[in-house]
Amino acid sequence: MIERKNAYDYDELIASGNGKLFGPGFAQLPKPPMLMFDRITRIDDSGGSFGKGQVRAELDLNPDLWFFKCHFNNDPVMPGCLGLDALWQMTGFFLCWSGSPGYGRALGGSIKFKGQITNDIKKVEFGINVKRVLRSRLVLGLTEGFVKADGETIYEASELRVGLFTDLVK
Repeated sequence: MIERKNAYDYDELIASGNGKLFGPGFAQLPKPPMLMFDRITRIDDSGGSFGKGQVRAELDLNPDLWFFKCHFNNDPVMPGCLGLDALWQMTGFFLCWSGSPGYGRALGGSIKFKGQITNDIKKVEFGINVKRVLRSRLVLGLTEGFVKADGETIYEASELRVGLFTDLVK
C-alpha cells in the first residue's frame, strides 16, 4: 500500500525519480534537470475545480538555471514546453499517488500562452485540477492546469492527458 501524503519535498521527488517513492512498477518523475518543480505543496483526491483531485507545485527560479543559458541567447526565457511538461509530470504523479501502477506517458492536451517566464521571475506555481481518471487496461488521467509566474497566470492548459502503461519494455 502506498503511503499517501498531501505534500512532497524535493528529496521525496528525487526518490520518485529513482523509483523509490511508490516502488517497482509505478511511474517515476524525471530526474533533474527535467524535473520541473522543487516541491508539491498540495495533492489530494477531492479538491480542485471538479472535486476529483488537485496537485499544486512550485519551482524556485534563479538566472543560472540551465534553460536560461540556451533559450534564447541574450533573451533568457523558459521554454513554454517545459511548463507544459511540468503539468504532465504532475498528472502522472497524481495517478501513481492515487494507486495506479504503470509507466507514464504524456498523450496530449491544449495550452494557451498569455505570458512568459523570464530570468527575473522568482517563483513559478503549477497547478492541475483532475477532471477524470479512467482505470481499465490503460489508466488515463484527464486534467486542466495553469502556470503562474510570480502570482500571475501565464499559461492555461486543457484536456491534458497522461496514460500509465504496464506493458512497456524496461
